[in-house]
Amino acid sequence: MVVTGPTLTLRFATEADAPALLDLAGDPDVTRFFSWGPYEDLSEPLGYIRRLAGQRERGEQLDLLVVHREHGPVGVTGLSELSRRDRRAIVGTWLGREFWGTGANAESKRLVAHLAFAVLGLERLGAYASTENRRSQVALERLGYEREGVLRAWHRHGDRVHDVVLYSLLQRDYAPEIAADVRGAPPEAFVLP
Repeated sequence: MVVTGPTLTLRFATEADAPALLDLAGDPDVTRFFSWGPYEDLSEPLGYIRRLAGQRERGEQLDLLVVHREHGPVGVTGLSELSRRDRRAIVGTWLGREFWGTGANAESKRLVAHLAFAVLGLERLGAYASTENRRSQVALERLGYEREGVLRAWHRHGDRVHDVVLYSLLQRDYAPEIAADVRGAPPEAFVLP
């Protein structure tokens, strides 16, 4: 499955993408708000990529490589925490630092929203942002996500526990702002009747 927008393509990562992911996520600022990273060795992105097919098949994680038409891989976006019964999932995105503020985050999240609402049959997307990551909060708000509140002690990074802000975007409130083309079949575990 491939999702294409004006400047980005979302596709499944392959082992050939591991060096690019190592470079992008080797930056501690990129992974500062995540429970993993920064990557220090090629084995880390390779291990991540090798786990993805099973996670897709089990309906656990639908991660897609964000590929810029001129710059190649720039990060990862995708869906997790799928609830088939409630027709919802969580969207998450990370980008290499040089692509912050370029519009890649907005376009990739819009492409994921199109995939989620128009193709997969979801009715709600959620998103988490660290209470310390105002940049991420502002980006979600600009995309129409509504702030719902703070989840206290929600996310663990080693021995530290962090609060996160919960955001949501409902299918009924979503207005597509970019043209998106989805080719190929999405993973069956993520397609809702």
